[in-house]
Amino acid sequence: MPGFAGTVPAMSLTEKFTAHPQSVGETYVQHAAMASGFGFRLLLAGMACLVHAVLPFLFVKTGSSMIADLYQRMVAHRRVR
Repeated sequence: MPGFAGTVPAMSLTEKFTAHPQSVGETYVQHAAMASGFGFRLLLAGMACLVHAVLPFLFVKTGSSMIADLYQRMVAHRRVR
């Protein structure tokens, strides 16, 4: 695309990647690691819930326990800025 590469200032692009992580007291890499970990745990919780839907005697509290744990880690212990 002609002209596209020079339309976004480098600092603006950097700020897009760092503004939110800084707002929660993390670097970009720390935030990427935390968000990836949360995403992976959510996938596991979802899979446990899907198995539980078909086989209700399995993973009876797994999904809800994982979600409660993630809530505590993400919301209840968040640093207020």
